[in-house]
Amino acid sequence: MRTEWIAKRSGHTNVSQMHYARQGVITEEMHFVAKRENLPPELIRAEVARGRMIIPANINHPNLEPMAIGIASKCKVNANIGASPNSSNMEEEVDKLKLAVKYGADTVMDLSTGGGNLDEIRTTIIKASPVPIGTVPIYQALESVHGNMESLTPNDFLHIIDKHAQQGVDYQTIHAGILIEHLPLVKNRLTGIVSRGGGILARWMLHHHKQNPLYTHFNDIIEIFKKYDVSFSLGDSLRPGCTHDASDEAQLAELKTLGQLTRKAWEHDVQVMVEGPGHVPMDQIEFNVKKQMEECSEAPFYVLGPLVTDIAPGYDHITSAIGAAMAGWYGTAMLCYVTPKEHLGLPNAEDVRNGLIAYKIAAHAADIARGRPGARDRDDELSKARYNFDWNRQFELSLDPERAKEYHDETLPADIYKTAEFCSMCGPKFCPMQTKVDADALTELEKFLAKEPVAQS
Repeated sequence: MRTEWIAKRSGHTNVSQMHYARQGVITEEMHFVAKRENLPPELIRAEVARGRMIIPANINHPNLEPMAIGIASKCKVNANIGASPNSSNMEEEVDKLKLAVKYGADTVMDLSTGGGNLDEIRTTIIKASPVPIGTVPIYQALESVHGNMESLTPNDFLHIIDKHAQQGVDYQTIHAGILIEHLPLVKNRLTGIVSRGGGILARWMLHHHKQNPLYTHFNDIIEIFKKYDVSFSLGDSLRPGCTHDASDEAQLAELKTLGQLTRKAWEHDVQVMVEGPGHVPMDQIEFNVKKQMEECSEAPFYVLGPLVTDIAPGYDHITSAIGAAMAGWYGTAMLCYVTPKEHLGLPNAEDVRNGLIAYKIAAHAADIARGRPGARDRDDELSKARYNFDWNRQFELSLDPERAKEYHDETLPADIYKTAEFCSMCGPKFCPMQTKVDADALTELEKFLAKEPVAQS
């Protein structure tokens, strides 16, 4: 779809959506997003120009179906996949990608750290994906020096970042906000640094006693991103890894730096979203969202969870979806899903499904709470089908139709029960929805009540 659109931009030194938006141009991607979001194209252009919305769309990912991340658009959901040295391979990851897209992932991050040739895994995923693909280039940078973190040079980082951009990655997590002066601020934490990328850079800075090379070479990264229209996903290396550590001095110090980097990228018309926590108790979620908007000039916020309690290993897709729904309500633009395997192991296909559905629920609930036009239409249609005992229509409107049908059919599998006016919970005699009262009868009742006091027996 995008091949002809992209061809018109060849030879330009900056091909970012923000660059065109700031020139007053409504690109084909912006028109496409406007139709998907049911919003005016000019609003999309203005939000992208302002930096409050991004359209991650690398020019080397032509089979992408453009989408938007921003407070003016629907709340989005990212799904993480990725092969590890201990488990899974390229075929499994492509299957996870297809499953994620099937169940509504708006973007997918490839977090592969092993399990095969990383370049081959990444390019295969990009070619198979109609949704934006994100990566964390520092993982491959470390793999390229065989895990010898101390030997990494700034050029090693830049080489991998450029490679990912050339391969068609739409957004990259860049851990440029963690500074050497921030490291002492984690000493009172229970869980220290829990970001993999942040941990790598912290060890590098402690070893060399030098500033974060992604920070000192941020302008070099900007120049790479301009050429391909790669969006920054500014990583929160000091995100809290438990509720005890939430909203602490280390987290907020990095956030301030992320705001400075956001504005520096905007000076060059490069798109930015900012990553956020993590583990945050419910009473601090609104503060975190508003603080990010303040520090980062309203750049789209992209949060992992947040998890609102730490005591439910195996159920962290639930503990985090609670926080995600609240974060989305307060204005977070995209939610990064958490699967039941969080903190325990590499997710399999069923974990991806469960995590993604939990987050589609959270994002949709946030859209309803924010009063987005049309957000509740599907809910109302499903409610009508439920009241009319139209089981097949209920399944069709469900976020996970296969699961809804599976649960119904566990006890009432025969086709005749698809038109029955009951389910196995209440049975045929006790379902309250069988009490159908027509409008005329209710009108007559209202007249009666207006005239006669009701006897209290």
